[in-house]
Amino acid sequence: MTSSTISPLQLRRSEGFGFWAVVFAFATVMAFTTVPTPLWSLYAQRDRFSSLTVTIAFAVYALAVALSLFLIGHLSDTYGRRRVLMPAIALEILAGLVFVVWSSLPALLVARVLSGLGIGAVTATAMAWISELGAGRRRAQIVATAANLGGLGLGGLISGALAQWTSPALVVPFAVFTVAMLLAWAVLLVAPETRDRPSPRPHYRPQRVSVPARSRGRFFAAALGAAIAFAVFGLLTSMAPSFLAGTLHQPSHLLAGVVPFAAFATAALAQTLTGSLTTHSLLAVGIAALLAGLGLLTIAVWLPSPSFGVFVAGDLVVGIGCGLMFKGAIATVAEISAPEHRAEALAGIYLASYLGLAVPVIGLGALTQTASTRVSLLVFAGLLAIGIFATTPALLGRRATHPSAQPQPTSN
Repeated sequence: MTSSTISPLQLRRSEGFGFWAVVFAFATVMAFTTVPTPLWSLYAQRDRFSSLTVTIAFAVYALAVALSLFLIGHLSDTYGRRRVLMPAIALEILAGLVFVVWSSLPALLVARVLSGLGIGAVTATAMAWISELGAGRRRAQIVATAANLGGLGLGGLISGALAQWTSPALVVPFAVFTVAMLLAWAVLLVAPETRDRPSPRPHYRPQRVSVPARSRGRFFAAALGAAIAFAVFGLLTSMAPSFLAGTLHQPSHLLAGVVPFAAFATAALAQTLTGSLTTHSLLAVGIAALLAGLGLLTIAVWLPSPSFGVFVAGDLVVGIGCGLMFKGAIATVAEISAPEHRAEALAGIYLASYLGLAVPVIGLGALTQTASTRVSLLVFAGLLAIGIFATTPALLGRRATHPSAQPQPTSN
């Protein structure tokens, strides 16, 4: 909070430093969540994990995120950004310590749950704090997007490089990011708070989602589209390393980090470069790119001689599609929701996204127990394509509709 003894120049400098402190913390924590991506194959080799075990370990994180978003993600609006973000990052630090000192399967699951519970609060709080500290809405949105998707991409890339060239490979990446998160936690101490703590304190309630009744079809279509985009991200951050090492004969840990990094990077770049496009255009291009990318990924493993080059092409194209689909879904909900319920409606999209990150990938892991990798990927891509076609009429059939009716709560 501000004080009358602080000059305008000092206030601007404080807010400027605070802005980048929150950006650094956000990017670092998001990067930590993808540190395990290139390490799944090492866990599988060491402990003889099946692909189903790997996907369950991955999915418990996403389910914990969804639970955290529902129960905690909105609390910083009431109690202040720092009061929610710093404990959430402390949970991430605790998860990092668990990864470092305890390496069994139960530890892996515990650490992933702790990380998921923390990240649900981090995502909503950090993005709101960045927006409030940023000089200009567009700048804040671009930086927040880069910190979010860029952090997700960098985590796997740095982890893969450390696993490739340092030892022990299952300890060093987590130790490095735990130290980085400790630094991120410390710099937040000087970031200015942007929300007053209410008095008296309001009664607690979990997150709710409210949209106008006539727009519920578009809301659920946008939620499904966001879930599909995150399901593809889930594929790339959980199963892609096994596809690379097995079907495509590319066992490099660094490469296992490069593939998801490329998808997240192209998603962030696509979102940044399409600021002038309408929501309708974002969704149209995103749908086309998603279908094309899924097709290329599937073709890559079904060719008589599986092609790493085609797989990488599909990875890049599907990254563009995921980025634009998610951006279009967010824009759709922003258009159809009433201002006083917009944050809650957007929270519903994030909940759908993280459920999409978890549930389909569990199904894919289960399918690989009874079918080949090629058949499993074909079924997975086919089901996602059906989902994309199912959402297209609702998403593209009508242009922006501004709410005029009183919104009614709808379940998420």
